[in-house]
Amino acid sequence: MVTVENHIGKITVTEQYLTELIRHAVCDCFGVADVCSVNTFRSAVSSLTGGRMCKRKGVLVRTDKNGGLIIDLHIKVTYGTNIAAAVNSITHKITFTIEEAVGIDVSKVNVYVDDMNC
Repeated sequence: MVTVENHIGKITVTEQYLTELIRHAVCDCFGVADVCSVNTFRSAVSSLTGGRMCKRKGVLVRTDKNGGLIIDLHIKVTYGTNIAAAVNSITHKITFTIEEAVGIDVSKVNVYVDDMNC
């Protein structure tokens, strides 16, 4: 559960909802073929963050000490995609989607290109 308190009140959102929202938004971006699964990465990051994260098929969500979200995405791009432009587009779309739908600030979006679809 991710809980943020603002001037209106307390917002509590499940990490599963956030990861599904992010995954659907990423899959709609140009040049993204799929979201990759990251099983080995999960255990290492989970031990470093004290388990305050959720893994749903390549989307890792955790909170920073200021209450903002840090999102790690592992994606597969289509061949011929300008990766820099795609990552920039993904970062902006994810930040907008989360802040608009949930009202929680996004501190950082890390995009990892793990594979390419030929």
